[in-house]
Amino acid sequence: MDFCNIIGNNAIKQLLTNSIRSNNLVHSYLFVGTDGIGKSLFAKEFAKMILCLEDNKPCDTCSSCIKFESDNHPDFMFVDSEDEKSIKIGQIRLLQENISEKPIVSTKKVYIINNSDLMTVEAQNCLLKTLEEPPEYATIILLLSNESKLLNTIKSRGTKIVFQNLTEEELLEYAKRNNIEVNPNLLNTCNGSISKLISLKDEVELYKALDTLINDFSTKDIVDLWNEADVLYQTKEKIADLLDYLNIVFLKKLRTTKEKKYINSIKIVETTKKRLSSNANYDMCIDNLLLKIWEEFHEGYNRRSI
Repeated sequence: MDFCNIIGNNAIKQLLTNSIRSNNLVHSYLFVGTDGIGKSLFAKEFAKMILCLEDNKPCDTCSSCIKFESDNHPDFMFVDSEDEKSIKIGQIRLLQENISEKPIVSTKKVYIINNSDLMTVEAQNCLLKTLEEPPEYATIILLLSNESKLLNTIKSRGTKIVFQNLTEEELLEYAKRNNIEVNPNLLNTCNGSISKLISLKDEVELYKALDTLINDFSTKDIVDLWNEADVLYQTKEKIADLLDYLNIVFLKKLRTTKEKKYINSIKIVETTKKRLSSNANYDMCIDNLLLKIWEEFHEGYNRRSI
C-alpha cells in the first residue's frame, strides 16, 4: 500500500495516490501544515511514486526506485535552507539549471523545496519564472508552515494541500512503533507533531520528575518543594515546554474535578511565562511560581468548586 509507513492524514494519502493512478499531476503543489507532522515524508514518497518506472507505483525494484532510496537519483532534487534562516536566490538558480535538463532515469523530474516559506523575496521571484512556464516533465513541491510568507503569485500557481496535526492516537501509534516511552500528558505537548515527539524521546525522565513535583504540591512543605524542584531551576532552556506541560496537567485535572485551585494554578503559570518573557530574574520567577501554586493547593481546599 502506498504511504503505508507514514502515520496520519489518510485522506491526503488517497488524494495523492489517485492523482498518480489517474495521471492527473500538476506542476506545483503546496504542502501546508505544522512543522514536524510528516509533510517531508509525504513529499518524498510522492516523488518516489512520480519517478517510478512501473505501473504499480512505487514498485521499489525499478532502477528509479533503487536510485531514489540510495539518495542518488539524478531526476530528484531536495532544496532546503543552508543556514536555517533563509533559502537564497542562488539555490533557486541551481534548481532552474537542473530543471532545464531533461530526465535521465525517469520520465519525470521532481523538486522539493523544504521550508519554502524561508525563501527570500528574490528567491521567490526567481522561482516564479519557472512556475509560470514549467517543463512538462517537472513537478515542484513546496513544503511550508506559514503561508503568509509566500508571494500570492507563488501560491496561486500551486495546488494547496493542507495537512492536519496528528491525533493523540496517531502519535501514540508512532511512539509504540518506535519504542518511545510516553504518557498521555506528554502527547498533549507535541501539538500533533512527530518531530516534537521524537525530541521528547530523551526527556522522559525530565517529565517524570515534573510529574513527581506536581504530585508533591499537595503533600510537601514549600521549602521541600523549592529544594526538590531542580527540574525547573536547572532546565532554563526548556522552561517554555515544562510550563506548557504544567498547564496541560492542571487543565486535565480541572476538567475532572472542577476545583478552583487548578484554574488559579493555570493563571499563575501564564503569569510566570509573561514575567520570563520580559526578562525577569529566572530563579525568582520559579520561586514565586512554586510558592503561589503551593498556596493554592494548601489554602484552596475550603474554596467552593467552580
